Amino acid sequence: MRVAIFGSQGRMGRQVAQAVTAAPDLELVAGIDRDDPRDPALKAQLAVDFTHPDVVMDNIAWCLEHGLHLVVGTTGLTAERLDQIRAQLAAHPGLGVVTAPNYAIGAVLMTHFARLAAPHFESAEIIELHHPQKADAPSGTARQTAQLMAAARAQAGLGPQPDATTHAVDGARGADIDGIRVHALRLSGLVATQEVHLASPGETLTLRDDARDRSCFMPGVLAAIRWAPDHPGLTVGLEPILGL
Repeated sequence: MRVAIFGSQGRMGRQVAQAVTAAPDLELVAGIDRDDPRDPALKAQLAVDFTHPDVVMDNIAWCLEHGLHLVVGTTGLTAERLDQIRAQLAAHPGLGVVTAPNYAIGAVLMTHFARLAAPHFESAEIIELHHPQKADAPSGTARQTAQLMAAARAQAGLGPQPDATTHAVDGARGADIDGIRVHALRLSGLVATQEVHLASPGETLTLRDDARDRSCFMPGVLAAIRWAPDHPGLTVGLEPILGL
């Protein structure tokens, strides 16, 4: 399969280029970076986008208009943006798009386990830690994890979490994502870490995933590349690809 990379000179883009080049069933035919013309990507069958939330939607629209399958690693895809992608795909029914907040297998499993555990504990909060160059906060992974946990708690009939806070500095209790508190840390030298803390009287459960090197994202990216052409429409998250 012929692959083009948008954001090819970024931290993730360079890793994807190495992974695609090393894969025997894939061929890297174009690397597009900021201010580069997009026409070289027309040689590809599929494009991978690791760019920036400000430009990703324009890249997606361009790729679909030119008949390219897509794997999107750029974060910041809100529910409204996902609906916009679905609407665009309706005009291109043969194309497949995969987007995921995280391509690390461990992070995907952590989110899956957190959703399973959420109904069994009285309290739950999330801490995510990333490098200071990250554009969005909280991370897409933390946002998705919180939404899935909140939905699982609601389905189990759980009410609001106990919290007697009435006086707080703005932001001290983190962001409220569907009733789950999410705290974002930005520290030099980090790649990506997420902790899910669950507790009931007398017991705590902590789930943690550490991405220590960006190479850990590549098995998920390659799996998404191979999945997209055979699965038209929008696939959100690696869970279907991993059989979760």
